[in-house]
Amino acid sequence: MFLRWSHYVLRYLVTFFSQCCLQSTYFIVVNWLLLPFMNKHKPWIETSYHGVITENTDIVLLDPPLVALDKDAPIPYAGEICAFNIHGLEAPFEAVVLNGTSGEGQLRARGLVDCELQKEYTFIIQAHDCGSGPGGTEGKKSHKAVVHIQVNDVNEFAPVFREPQYRAAVTEGKIYDSILQVEATDQDCSPQYSQICNYQITTTNTPFAIDRNGNIRNTEKLSYDRQQQYEIQVTAWDCGQKRALHSVPVRIDIKPVCKPGWQGWNKRVDYEPGTGSKQLFPKMHLETCGGPLSSVRTTVELQTSHIGKGCDRETYSEKSLQKLCGASSGSTDLLPAPSAATNWTASLVTDSGRDSDLIFRFDGRQAAKIPDRVVPQNLTDQFTIATWMKHGPSPGLRAEKETLLCNSDKTEMNRHHYSLYVHNCRLVFLLRRDFTQVDTFRPAEFHWKLEQICDKEWHYYVINVEFPVVTLYVDGVTYDPYLVTDDWPIHPSQIDVQLTVGACWQGGREEMNDGPRFTQYFRGSLSGLTIRPGKIESQKVISCLQACKEGLDINSLESLDKSIKFHFNPAQSILVMEGEDLENINAAVRKVSYINSRQFPTPGIRRLHISTAVQCFGEDTCITIPDIDAVVMVLQPSEPRITIAGLERLSRPASDFRAAAGVALFQDLHIISTVTRADATTHHTGGENEIIHNLDYCDILVLGEELRPEQESLQLHRSALLGKHLDATNSTSGVDSMSNYEQVIRQVHYLNWQPSQLTERRFRLTCSELNGRYTSNEFNLEVSVLHSSEAGEHVNHMVAPPQYMQVVHHPSMMHDLYPSHSSGVPSAATVVIVMCIAALVAVVVLGIYRIHLTHQQEVKLAETAKDTDVAWDDSALTITVNPMEVGERRRGMQEEDKTDSFIRPPPRRTEVWS
Repeated sequence: MFLRWSHYVLRYLVTFFSQCCLQSTYFIVVNWLLLPFMNKHKPWIETSYHGVITENTDIVLLDPPLVALDKDAPIPYAGEICAFNIHGLEAPFEAVVLNGTSGEGQLRARGLVDCELQKEYTFIIQAHDCGSGPGGTEGKKSHKAVVHIQVNDVNEFAPVFREPQYRAAVTEGKIYDSILQVEATDQDCSPQYSQICNYQITTTNTPFAIDRNGNIRNTEKLSYDRQQQYEIQVTAWDCGQKRALHSVPVRIDIKPVCKPGWQGWNKRVDYEPGTGSKQLFPKMHLETCGGPLSSVRTTVELQTSHIGKGCDRETYSEKSLQKLCGASSGSTDLLPAPSAATNWTASLVTDSGRDSDLIFRFDGRQAAKIPDRVVPQNLTDQFTIATWMKHGPSPGLRAEKETLLCNSDKTEMNRHHYSLYVHNCRLVFLLRRDFTQVDTFRPAEFHWKLEQICDKEWHYYVINVEFPVVTLYVDGVTYDPYLVTDDWPIHPSQIDVQLTVGACWQGGREEMNDGPRFTQYFRGSLSGLTIRPGKIESQKVISCLQACKEGLDINSLESLDKSIKFHFNPAQSILVMEGEDLENINAAVRKVSYINSRQFPTPGIRRLHISTAVQCFGEDTCITIPDIDAVVMVLQPSEPRITIAGLERLSRPASDFRAAAGVALFQDLHIISTVTRADATTHHTGGENEIIHNLDYCDILVLGEELRPEQESLQLHRSALLGKHLDATNSTSGVDSMSNYEQVIRQVHYLNWQPSQLTERRFRLTCSELNGRYTSNEFNLEVSVLHSSEAGEHVNHMVAPPQYMQVVHHPSMMHDLYPSHSSGVPSAATVVIVMCIAALVAVVVLGIYRIHLTHQQEVKLAETAKDTDVAWDDSALTITVNPMEVGERRRGMQEEDKTDSFIRPPPRRTEVWS
């Protein structure tokens, strides 16, 4: 107690002296009197502080303010605050003393404070007094106070979308509450600035809206047909109203209402001729709308009924096709192309506009009588009848017989010996044999009931007769008759028969004024009607004759899944595929291809029809897959230009025309074929490329006066055909290469036994491909005879110059033979010797010439005796030598020239066929 009271007394004295005494005296007294009693107390501060600092600033606002009190005041040093210490080096703050006497302080940031890095700080702070003297010795510390500081945020960041773009798909015709949701973020630390308060679609006139949470919905029903895709721009704002720097694109695809069916296919597929197999549906797949399927069965049908005879087939003549397929020779074409020699088809209606495929249309009013010289007379127990036929249901309630082919009595009676007709969509073949000693019933009528007969499509019918068995082939498939009726044989008579096509001849009916005596007219189309007596055709040849050159194919068959079952029809126009796995079916359908193996296919469309049936797991009803229709467009092929070139003028001595071999007309002949292509490869070279293909016909015509058979002839030696599988007949057929045609035509010779009466002959050569679809230029050849004196000819025989060479006397040669008088005149003895030698030479020449003529006659007689010993090969090429006219020349064709080993029919016209 005494010390305390003493302290108060001293303080009072100090105050008094400070006011009354000198300054120096004051400091001395104070220091002396108070030294034992200074810095007795610790500074005092609050126990906790709460502060706020805004990021990017350095002043902390504390609550309460930072103030330290010391009970030692007003004693200097001991009652003053010298510092505030912060404990915790991680705290980016410092405390400074603003007034040591009053103890005020301030909290500051040592650097920039980032709210995004740390939002709050907590640390310890203490106040320090100044101690007992200027050195700060014996200073005291306050208690530790806790400081909590919160960093206030600044809206420095703009919203950013989480994705660079958004995409969604919706089905047309529906209103969606939310199609998709966009989301933006903000890097600011505070809820005010880091939260997104608003989204907005900046694209105008769109049927979409967006809410504050970023959900996009459509405001109206969308249509796939009107627009298949929308693209809109979306922006965002944070709660501090700061807008995103970049909008985000949102793409919304509109899908059609899911309908089960095939997708990803094109309605048109272009096919370039000569490119082989081409895939029809490389991207097609089956959409099932999620329905579970147990199996899928797909049928692809290539419809080509409008192309020629129902398909793209070779359009060579019927006999040419038979040669190509290896058919037996000896068939008779009853419906050939109209010409001077085949004029019985001239009155029929033809439809040859489809790629030169010769078709005859019968409307119930036309028929043709086959000339007797053409009708096969030797039908035995084996023969074949073949034809292409397109027929529909007969008009009227009561259908009548429609006759394709009929052989009936020409006069007096109406007996049908054999006929082929259609009745009530049934094909009937009538065959009544002649009466023999066996007077019994025999099979007479054979009936077939088939859908093909009246389906209005082209079919190839072949009737093979091996009496009493008759077999029908339709498109290469055999059918036995469902009904066979018997009848009595026909009694023999002396009545001639008449073979007709398109109707049946009624011999017992008197000629009427209203037209021919025909009945049972045919209504439909026919092509290639032939009869082959003595032999039936093999199924291999039949299949070849009706083979289609275009069809469906499977590209890369080995890669087809083993679980896929597939089946082609014989013509490869229908493909059926079946499987259980949808993906395997899709892969299989994508491999379906179109192929056309013709070098020059028929251009135009080919229709495709695809039908699909599906089965579901344990369901009574299943989804229905709509059929689809597409077309294959076969583009126009590059048409060939067949060019015949060679020597156009030929002059030979008269002796060459009288020689046994005659004069070769086309010895330097060349036949080439080129096409013009409009592509970059050939553009710089004129656009023409030489191609190799076959020919089916070459014709040598005599221009001007016709050949005189007793004086001149066109001939072809049989040896020219050996080794080339060629044939020479009086019919037109065959297909072969241009090189074989060249070799044969080069060996056609012209003979004239009286060349002195001839000054000039002109010939014309033309060739064709595909039955006249492509024809060559008309190559004209002029042949002239070099006439000379008889003695000169004898001298030529003696000298024997090279064949086809002309001996021309030039003026220099004449000078050597007859020297001028300046060289001297020969003596009389010399002249006599020369004349004797000339006479001797003339006698020798005359004797040799007579011996040569005698030898020729012997050779001709010997060859006439063995004329039938030469073997012929009638497989591929046919050289036809026909007269230009008929009448008397036709009788000349039937006479056989037996003078040598050459073919010598009356030759006004020579036709070369392959």
